[in-house]
Amino acid sequence: MTTIGFIGSGNIGSSIARAAIARGDEVVLSNSRGPESLGGLVAELGEHARAATVAEAAAAGDLVVVTVPFKAVNDLPVEPFAGKIVMDTNNYYAQRDGVSDEIESGAITVSGVLQRHLVDAQVVKAFNHIQAQQIISTATPSGTPGRRALAIAGDDRHAKRAVTDFIDGIGFDVVDVGPLAESWRIDAGTPGYGPELTAAELEAALTAAVPRSAL
Repeated sequence: MTTIGFIGSGNIGSSIARAAIARGDEVVLSNSRGPESLGGLVAELGEHARAATVAEAAAAGDLVVVTVPFKAVNDLPVEPFAGKIVMDTNNYYAQRDGVSDEIESGAITVSGVLQRHLVDAQVVKAFNHIQAQQIISTATPSGTPGRRALAIAGDDRHAKRAVTDFIDGIGFDVVDVGPLAESWRIDAGTPGYGPELTAAELEAALTAAVPRSAL
């Protein structure tokens, strides 16, 4: 049985947690407000969920989902993530996070910032271009005609394989964008961000994406 640790348990995190439990996983939830604030969600999710601190959730997870605002990623503790496969759901929104010159210029990607911070983890971009409720409502079994696809990106093939297996297991095909340096292709505002696309359609959207610095 796989344990999924959650750093952030808002709309995206709680939806992925529901999908993980349906797949047969255990989930360990955390947020910035402390475990006691998650009692209602844990009660809703049932016996396969528990609340913990951020450090505890990171340490407990075979896979770890980081779903906090971009402006908060550099505040995460580093040591508990060492050796972990980390799924980064993040997007950069200048109006929320403040302007990042290195993101705007294309010097680094959103998930590249998290990888730079969590130096001993293996970060995989995932779940950043799907609405929270659609993680449940648009999931279908493997082999379903027209099955929705989600994009991933990462620098470690073993980490990407683990994330691919997880995403397939909760109901989606997977399209590998390539390394984290290419993850801008699924940033907010690109053709693949938001719409429900099959794998072939998502591949075409990723190819059509234009770097932020060129806009």
